[in-house]
Amino acid sequence: MDVFGIKDVRVTRCGYTGEDGFELSVDQDRAVDLAKALLESKTAEVKPAGLGPRDSLRLEAGLCLYGNDIDENTTPVEAVLVWTMGKRRRAQADFPGAEIILRQIKEKAKRKRVGLVSKGPPARGGTNILDTDGNKIGHVTSGCPSPSLKQNIAMAYVSTEFSKPGTKLQLEVYKKKIEAQVVKMPFLPTNYYIDK
Repeated sequence: MDVFGIKDVRVTRCGYTGEDGFELSVDQDRAVDLAKALLESKTAEVKPAGLGPRDSLRLEAGLCLYGNDIDENTTPVEAVLVWTMGKRRRAQADFPGAEIILRQIKEKAKRKRVGLVSKGPPARGGTNILDTDGNKIGHVTSGCPSPSLKQNIAMAYVSTEFSKPGTKLQLEVYKKKIEAQVVKMPFLPTNYYIDK
């Protein structure tokens, strides 16, 4: 597709941030020209943004970052992503890891991905999570201040018994204990345009 005179731009209605919009992909020799055309356009509502805003939007949308929130050792059950596995695949049980995943669906996983909100300094990846008695029960995988919610948010894995929304926990941030609460994700409701 041509975009502002730049040829062969791949336009997909998807994104890394959970925002309703498009991703544009182009060969590197045309990337600067495309960026300039978009930023100089009088018709496109485009503003430059860095990695910080991109990551806070991703986190507010409850989207996982591979290598942080999910990896080759994370099951869809632990990550609360079973909805991505078709019923037929589950019934056939012929995929790598089927025995473990199907057992976790039936018996519950030992840990679960949750959303957390807190005040004070933000929890970052690797921050320990404690129960109210001070026992380590999990760790943060992604965390940042949320400009939209005006509080800190984080994605984390905790022992399943501590995963219910409303559960009070503690975060070890800079050797201080910060109060946190488990909440449902996404942190903000989605705002996708769907043609009816």
